[in-house]
Amino acid sequence: MAARHEEIADELRRAIDREQYTVGSLLPAETDLAAQYGVSRGTVRQAVAALTAEGLIGSRQGARRVVLASRRSQSFAELRSFAEWARAMGREATGHVVAQEYHPATTEDAIRLQLREGTRVLHVLRVRGLDGEPVLLERTVYADWVSPAVEVIEADCPSVTQRLFEDTGVVFAYGEHVIDAVAAGAQDSELLGVRRTSPLLRVRRVTTTREGRPVEWSDDRYRSDAVSFSVHNSTGNNALARKTAD
Repeated sequence: MAARHEEIADELRRAIDREQYTVGSLLPAETDLAAQYGVSRGTVRQAVAALTAEGLIGSRQGARRVVLASRRSQSFAELRSFAEWARAMGREATGHVVAQEYHPATTEDAIRLQLREGTRVLHVLRVRGLDGEPVLLERTVYADWVSPAVEVIEADCPSVTQRLFEDTGVVFAYGEHVIDAVAAGAQDSELLGVRRTSPLLRVRRVTTTREGRPVEWSDDRYRSDAVSFSVHNSTGNNALARKTAD
């Protein structure tokens, strides 16, 4: 059974997720939270300390805490599947394969997946949604060694990441993400239900196993009005690098 301060911390996380406390706003004072939950200020202080350690709220001695982040934004601090991120927000992730076929690996495929050029790899075009609304278009190329396992997964599987782990034990452990903005092309427009040339948030990513073996590389395009990203960094840990455009 969870301790009371852990239960309060979880309730506060959910309140931040549903934007009861928005980013930049102040949490209620410790005395008010203590009265709300029927506990001592010490218990509230323990709950608040947990959220501070996670980077969700800021800490200033003698001052009310400020909300710094929400789990509604995908964090680069950990690598999650789209479905896991959706569940963390209390949303339902959907997915549908539009096209799936094998092609010889191009030069770019070979470099990103560390394969010989011409190796047979699986290309998958998939639309992902939140509560049935399309928000993401994935163009993913899977390495030859994992392609057969991906090929047999049903077209509407909500989490390919989870299914691969269950079926093959493959763990998506590390990822490199390059983010920029692009204009929606004709296919993007049709599948995401946006105007052609609308701005999309593009994330090009390569995902590997714990051993560093590439599993997939993907060109993901998000509707900019539906999904955002956040990066939590500090003087001791900076996961964000600034680069010039390719």
